[in-house]
Amino acid sequence: MGYSATNGAAAAHPGIFARVLRMAHVGWRRVATVAAAALAIGMGYHVVFGQNGLTAYQQKNHDAKALDRQLKSLAHENELLKGHVDRLKSDPNAIEHQAREELHYARPGEVIYTLPAPTSNTSQK
Repeated sequence: MGYSATNGAAAAHPGIFARVLRMAHVGWRRVATVAAAALAIGMGYHVVFGQNGLTAYQQKNHDAKALDRQLKSLAHENELLKGHVDRLKSDPNAIEHQAREELHYARPGEVIYTLPAPTSNTSQK
């Protein structure tokens, strides 16, 4: 029988080779655990703070609610303006009132007094 250096070394020291393999296995296991933990942390960060993460979702939800409130307010204002237009189309008194307000029209015999705008000077005593 022939004796080779690798067989002889493994046969002479069977515990050393097994111990080295175990240490290598444990080392790779630790590296894989650390890599998996880093990946999980990175994924968690992306889920919370990423482009479409939870913080972006909350901001978009807040913006959507604000836009919904604005839409309702504008719809209400639109209804009021439609009613005003309908009154201007059909009611002569509404037309007269609008003309007097905007154009400062007066009826015969009326005198319109226009007061100056109040000044915002706070140093007056």
